[in-house]
Amino acid sequence: MIITVVCDVYGRENNGSAVVAYNLIRALKEYGHEVRILCADQQSKGKPNHWVVPNLNFGKALNAYVNKVGVTLAKPQDRIIKAALYGVDAVHIMMPMTLGLASVKVAHEMGLPITAGFHMQAQNITAYLKLNWLKAANEITYSYMWQNFYKYCTCIHYPTQFIRDEFEGSIGIKTPGYVISNGIHDYVKRRPAEKPEELKDKIVVLTTGRYATEKSQDTLIKAVALSKYKDKIQLILGGEGIKEGLYRQLAKELPIQPIFKFYSRTEIIDVLNYADIYVHPAQIELEGISCLEAIAVGKLTIVSDSKLSATRYFAVDDSCIFKNRDEHDLARVLDYWIENPEKKAEYEDKYLHSAVAYDQSACMKRMESMIFDAIDQVHGDLPSERVPVQHCVLVD
Repeated sequence: MIITVVCDVYGRENNGSAVVAYNLIRALKEYGHEVRILCADQQSKGKPNHWVVPNLNFGKALNAYVNKVGVTLAKPQDRIIKAALYGVDAVHIMMPMTLGLASVKVAHEMGLPITAGFHMQAQNITAYLKLNWLKAANEITYSYMWQNFYKYCTCIHYPTQFIRDEFEGSIGIKTPGYVISNGIHDYVKRRPAEKPEELKDKIVVLTTGRYATEKSQDTLIKAVALSKYKDKIQLILGGEGIKEGLYRQLAKELPIQPIFKFYSRTEIIDVLNYADIYVHPAQIELEGISCLEAIAVGKLTIVSDSKLSATRYFAVDDSCIFKNRDEHDLARVLDYWIENPEKKAEYEDKYLHSAVAYDQSACMKRMESMIFDAIDQVHGDLPSERVPVQHCVLVD
């Protein structure tokens, strides 16, 4: 097949959306498909099979803000979009941002099979307007996403059943959906990793993800300050984002200053392996790849009970869950696991074995099968070798 993957977020693998896009692109290439990439990453200009549109220009100040958020906003051009889509068998669009919104309509006009990922909750958008608490604002956002994007898609990829239920419940429509985890790469595994010398006498508590309101790292910082073991806890916040200055200010009173650092894909797996506890405090989380990675290395993983987060379903039981945005309750859970090392070791093994369901190779084969299915529905021209479609809806 020839497949164009449309990526509003592309370039550095510095957030979950970019990681998911790269994983799919690599997998499709490994399966022998020709993959074209349509994006707004200016560093990709001139690379083979890359079609690059310009970036939107908001002025110096707003451009700096957008870059700090970790995305690039595209200025779609139909000429470039049509060139990237000409002669392809299918189009897969990662998300309904500016480039995705333009591409889905061009692809629809060209009569192409269209698959699309669901990698953005309404609250990811409304949170920036401080309206994520308002049900009407989220419903309007989901309605817009359906009317202007997903209704044109032959097949929709939902990483979790949680987000499929949320979206379909909001718009009141049963969609042509496939629930397929984005999966965990096989290099993410438990392996020996010694703490750096300066951390050997510390209790290392790790969280990873963009520094953003919906990720709720502030709750974790406050919880460490309330812990009985705050004099021993080394908090590591792996990531980057617009909230870094605020979080550094919030953490000033901690006895041990947190480490704020963006880690490469290989570096973070070493940190995961030597960390003592992983915490995923997000109140809004569609799947949570970083949380799944912690589980894949068999790390004691603590998550929020937020109704807007899929990660609450990953916990072994309630002893690994704290009340959403409640730093006192998170401090209680942290202290419990610090004080119970034998039970912690038992639960780490439980987490390790639960990760088997998220094998990335199997998940990517199901993604390929979904694309085959879209081609079959539009053209009736089904490739002869594929994973049966009924096996696509597996992981939630």
